Amino acid sequence: MTQTESRLAEEILELARELDALLYGEFVLASGQTSSYYFDGRLLTLSPRGANLVARALLPAIRESGAVAVGGPAVAAVPMVTEIAMLSGQDGGEPIPGFFVRKEAKDHGAGKAVEGPLPEGARVAIVDDACSTAGSLYMAIEAAEAAGHEVVLVGCILDRRQGGSERLLADGYAFHTILVGDDEGRVGVA
Repeated sequence: MTQTESRLAEEILELARELDALLYGEFVLASGQTSSYYFDGRLLTLSPRGANLVARALLPAIRESGAVAVGGPAVAAVPMVTEIAMLSGQDGGEPIPGFFVRKEAKDHGAGKAVEGPLPEGARVAIVDDACSTAGSLYMAIEAAEAAGHEVVLVGCILDRRQGGSERLLADGYAFHTILVGDDEGRVGVA
Protein backbone atom coordinates (compact mmCIF):
# COMPACT_ATOMS: atom_id res chain seq x y z
CA MET A 1 0.00 0.00 0.00
CA THR A 2 1.39 3.39 -0.99
CA GLN A 3 1.65 6.28 1.46
CA THR A 4 -1.28 8.00 -0.26
CA GLU A 5 -3.43 4.83 -0.08
CA SER A 6 -2.52 4.38 3.59
CA ARG A 7 -3.44 8.00 4.38
CA LEU A 8 -6.79 7.62 2.60
CA ALA A 9 -7.50 4.39 4.49
CA GLU A 10 -6.74 6.09 7.82
CA GLU A 11 -9.12 8.93 6.92
CA ILE A 12 -11.82 6.44 5.94
CA LEU A 13 -11.44 4.57 9.24
CA GLU A 14 -11.55 7.80 11.25
CA LEU A 15 -14.64 9.01 9.39
CA ALA A 16 -16.36 5.62 9.81
CA ARG A 17 -15.94 6.01 13.57
CA GLU A 18 -17.15 9.64 13.51
CA LEU A 19 -20.28 8.68 11.55
CA ASP A 20 -21.01 5.64 13.76
CA ALA A 21 -20.60 3.43 10.70
CA LEU A 22 -18.51 1.17 12.93
CA LEU A 23 -20.51 -0.04 15.95
CA TYR A 24 -19.67 -2.48 18.72
CA GLY A 25 -22.04 -4.93 20.42
CA GLU A 26 -23.72 -8.19 19.38
CA PHE A 27 -24.79 -8.28 15.72
CA VAL A 28 -26.11 -10.86 13.26
CA LEU A 29 -24.63 -10.33 9.79
CA ALA A 30 -26.26 -10.94 6.39
CA SER A 31 -24.24 -14.17 6.25
CA GLY A 32 -26.02 -15.36 9.42
CA GLN A 33 -22.79 -15.21 11.42
CA THR A 34 -22.62 -13.22 14.64
CA SER A 35 -20.10 -10.48 15.22
CA SER A 36 -18.89 -8.20 18.00
CA TYR A 37 -18.97 -5.27 15.56
CA TYR A 38 -21.05 -3.98 12.69
CA PHE A 39 -19.89 -1.92 9.74
CA ASP A 40 -22.55 0.11 7.92
CA GLY A 41 -20.69 1.25 4.83
CA ARG A 42 -23.74 3.15 3.57
CA LEU A 43 -23.29 5.73 6.32
CA LEU A 44 -19.81 6.26 4.95
CA THR A 45 -20.54 6.15 1.21
CA LEU A 46 -23.64 8.34 1.44
CA SER A 47 -21.73 11.11 3.22
CA PRO A 48 -20.03 13.63 0.91
CA ARG A 49 -16.57 13.25 2.45
CA GLY A 50 -16.85 9.47 2.75
CA ALA A 51 -18.03 9.14 -0.85
CA ASN A 52 -14.99 11.04 -2.07
CA LEU A 53 -12.52 9.15 0.13
CA VAL A 54 -13.84 5.70 -0.82
CA ALA A 55 -13.83 6.49 -4.54
CA ARG A 56 -10.30 7.91 -4.33
CA ALA A 57 -9.15 4.80 -2.44
CA LEU A 58 -10.68 2.24 -4.84
CA LEU A 59 -10.33 3.89 -8.26
CA PRO A 60 -6.54 3.35 -8.64
CA ALA A 61 -6.88 -0.42 -8.05
CA ILE A 62 -9.79 -0.57 -10.49
CA ARG A 63 -7.80 1.27 -13.16
CA GLU A 64 -4.74 -0.92 -12.53
CA SER A 65 -6.86 -4.08 -12.98
CA GLY A 66 -7.83 -3.04 -16.51
CA ALA A 67 -11.55 -2.94 -15.66
CA VAL A 68 -13.62 -0.84 -18.05
CA ALA A 69 -16.70 -0.80 -15.76
CA VAL A 70 -17.40 -1.09 -12.05
CA GLY A 71 -20.46 -2.62 -10.42
CA GLY A 72 -21.77 -4.45 -7.42
CA PRO A 73 -24.80 -5.77 -5.61
CA ALA A 74 -27.76 -3.51 -4.94
CA VAL A 75 -28.14 -1.83 -2.40
CA ALA A 76 -24.84 -1.23 -0.58
CA ALA A 77 -22.66 -1.04 -3.69
CA VAL A 78 -24.84 1.45 -5.58
CA PRO A 79 -23.44 4.61 -3.94
CA MET A 80 -19.89 3.23 -4.22
CA VAL A 81 -20.31 2.48 -7.92
CA THR A 82 -21.78 5.93 -8.54
CA GLU A 83 -18.93 7.66 -6.68
CA ILE A 84 -16.23 5.70 -8.51
CA ALA A 85 -17.85 6.26 -11.92
CA MET A 86 -18.21 9.97 -11.25
CA LEU A 87 -14.61 10.38 -10.07
CA SER A 88 -13.35 8.42 -13.08
CA GLY A 89 -14.94 11.04 -15.32
CA GLN A 90 -13.24 13.89 -13.48
CA ASP A 91 -9.68 12.74 -12.81
CA GLY A 92 -8.35 12.90 -16.36
CA GLY A 93 -8.32 9.11 -16.84
CA GLU A 94 -10.58 7.01 -19.01
CA PRO A 95 -14.17 7.22 -17.66
CA ILE A 96 -15.35 3.98 -16.05
CA PRO A 97 -19.13 3.50 -16.19
CA GLY A 98 -21.03 1.89 -13.38
CA PHE A 99 -23.60 -0.88 -13.13
CA PHE A 100 -25.44 -2.74 -10.41
CA VAL A 101 -26.73 -6.26 -9.96
CA ARG A 102 -30.23 -7.02 -8.71
CA LYS A 103 -30.83 -9.99 -6.43
CA GLU A 104 -33.38 -11.14 -9.00
CA ALA A 105 -33.98 -10.14 -12.60
CA LYS A 106 -36.96 -7.86 -13.08
CA ASP A 107 -40.16 -9.57 -14.19
CA HIS A 108 -41.03 -6.58 -16.39
CA GLY A 109 -39.28 -4.36 -18.93
CA ALA A 110 -36.08 -5.92 -20.27
CA GLY A 111 -35.98 -8.38 -17.34
CA LYS A 112 -32.33 -7.72 -16.56
CA ALA A 113 -30.38 -8.62 -13.44
CA VAL A 114 -27.41 -6.47 -14.48
CA GLU A 115 -28.30 -2.79 -15.01
CA GLY A 116 -26.00 -0.18 -16.51
CA PRO A 117 -24.14 0.94 -19.64
CA LEU A 118 -21.87 -2.08 -20.09
CA PRO A 119 -20.12 -2.91 -23.36
CA GLU A 120 -20.42 -6.57 -24.38
CA GLY A 121 -17.80 -8.85 -22.84
CA ALA A 122 -16.44 -6.09 -20.58
CA ARG A 123 -13.63 -6.52 -18.09
CA VAL A 124 -15.30 -5.43 -14.82
CA ALA A 125 -14.58 -4.77 -11.17
CA ILE A 126 -17.11 -5.84 -8.55
CA VAL A 127 -17.27 -3.81 -5.31
CA ASP A 128 -19.24 -3.89 -2.06
CA ASP A 129 -18.98 -2.15 1.28
CA ALA A 130 -17.94 -5.25 3.23
CA CYS A 131 -16.81 -8.81 2.67
CA SER A 132 -17.53 -11.51 5.26
CA THR A 133 -18.35 -14.79 3.49
CA ALA A 134 -18.52 -12.97 0.10
CA GLY A 135 -22.10 -14.12 -0.55
CA SER A 136 -23.25 -10.76 -1.97
CA LEU A 137 -20.03 -10.38 -3.94
CA TYR A 138 -20.46 -13.86 -5.47
CA MET A 139 -24.06 -13.07 -6.40
CA ALA A 140 -22.81 -10.03 -8.36
CA ILE A 141 -19.83 -11.91 -9.82
CA GLU A 142 -22.01 -14.78 -11.04
CA ALA A 143 -24.54 -12.40 -12.63
CA ALA A 144 -21.80 -10.39 -14.37
CA GLU A 145 -20.14 -13.55 -15.66
CA ALA A 146 -23.48 -15.01 -16.78
CA ALA A 147 -24.00 -11.80 -18.79
CA GLY A 148 -20.68 -12.46 -20.57
CA HIS A 149 -18.35 -10.16 -18.60
CA GLU A 150 -14.93 -10.97 -17.12
CA VAL A 151 -14.42 -10.08 -13.45
CA VAL A 152 -10.85 -8.78 -13.13
CA LEU A 153 -11.05 -7.33 -9.59
CA VAL A 154 -13.19 -7.70 -6.49
CA GLY A 155 -12.95 -4.89 -3.96
CA CYS A 156 -14.48 -3.69 -0.72
CA ILE A 157 -14.10 -1.11 1.99
CA LEU A 158 -13.84 -3.65 4.84
CA ASP A 159 -12.68 -7.26 4.71
CA ARG A 160 -14.07 -8.85 7.86
CA ARG A 161 -11.70 -11.82 7.35
CA GLN A 162 -14.45 -14.39 7.78
CA GLY A 163 -13.51 -16.56 4.84
CA GLY A 164 -14.85 -14.53 1.92
CA SER A 165 -11.62 -12.95 0.73
CA GLU A 166 -9.80 -16.27 1.09
CA ARG A 167 -12.48 -17.98 -1.02
CA LEU A 168 -12.28 -15.26 -3.69
CA LEU A 169 -8.50 -15.54 -3.88
CA ALA A 170 -8.68 -19.35 -4.00
CA ASP A 171 -11.14 -19.06 -6.90
CA GLY A 172 -8.63 -16.90 -8.79
CA TYR A 173 -10.12 -13.44 -8.30
CA ALA A 174 -7.85 -10.47 -7.59
CA PHE A 175 -9.00 -8.94 -4.29
CA HIS A 176 -8.49 -5.42 -2.93
CA THR A 177 -9.62 -3.98 0.40
CA ILE A 178 -9.12 -0.69 2.21
CA LEU A 179 -9.69 -1.89 5.80
CA VAL A 180 -9.47 -5.25 7.57
CA GLY A 181 -11.18 -6.50 10.71
CA ASP A 182 -10.87 -9.49 13.00
CA ASP A 183 -13.09 -11.56 15.31
CA GLU A 184 -12.29 -9.30 18.28
CA GLY A 185 -13.60 -6.24 16.46
CA ARG A 186 -10.25 -4.64 15.76
CA VAL A 187 -10.48 -2.76 12.47
CA GLY A 188 -7.44 -1.24 10.83
CA VAL A 189 -5.80 -0.29 7.55
CA ALA A 190 -5.22 -3.20 5.17
